[in-house]
Amino acid sequence: MTLRLLLLPLLLGALLSSCTEDSLTPEVTELPTATGFLIDEGEDGHVQVADLGLEAPIRAHVDGHSARFADARLITETRPDGTTETLYLVDEDIALTKEQLRELSAMDATLEKQYRTNNLVSRNNITVIGYTGGRNALTEKMRTALQWAVNNYNALTTNKTFTLRFANATNADIVVYRNPDNKGAGGVAGFPSGGRPYKWVQIYDGMSGYDTNTNEHVMTHEMGHCMGLRHTDWFSRQSCNGTGEGRDPDGAVLIPGTPSGFDANSVMLSCFGANEDGEFGYYDRVALEYIY
Repeated sequence: MTLRLLLLPLLLGALLSSCTEDSLTPEVTELPTATGFLIDEGEDGHVQVADLGLEAPIRAHVDGHSARFADARLITETRPDGTTETLYLVDEDIALTKEQLRELSAMDATLEKQYRTNNLVSRNNITVIGYTGGRNALTEKMRTALQWAVNNYNALTTNKTFTLRFANATNADIVVYRNPDNKGAGGVAGFPSGGRPYKWVQIYDGMSGYDTNTNEHVMTHEMGHCMGLRHTDWFSRQSCNGTGEGRDPDGAVLIPGTPSGFDANSVMLSCFGANEDGEFGYYDRVALEYIY
């Protein structure tokens, strides 16, 4: 299934600025003291952080959340290699194949079950291509940002190793490419399946108007979806001043060691600001190091 990072277009710069961390008001749940983004001065993914001590693999990642499957609408995505994929868009944020739509719709009578524990990545060596071919080629800024994002993941204490190369090819576990026809800000990725990460990360052309760190933020976010992370604020879309991705906020199981309320420092928030630093928040690292 595919998730869309809900992002604001360049023409709404003033509104987008209102989505920065400084303007976000946390919910009642209080976080421990280590809540800020971790500073990566060398952009090599290495930061000063204490040993989190999270060794066990996750056994029950997410129990599901509500989605309006009955309102799905048909869309067509065109990939850099020229192939097209017909999908069904649910809640304007999730794209499913016909088979996935049927499977998820049948999980229970209320249509309230979705993301399951098998949507994680089992393979440990993950190849990433930054696409360089034709009109879908990443800009130089995007290429630098992608390298920084891969560094973020390789610096985690997990069993995963990410290998990045830039090529006019699509033979990799994850392919990151630019959509020249979308002038908005953000991108699209999806959840893993069959033990493999989701393959296609689409970066909107509007990201050309943002700095490298903000591009790094979007790359890191979308790769998080590929590895099985949902939006941190899926229950409210507070970062977008939204109303949540589903009808049942109790349908998602919390990753142990992470806060249950709004985490303004997470790279996995639904919306982002115009001047992000591109780094994982403290609990992003906790979540990924617990899962993997």
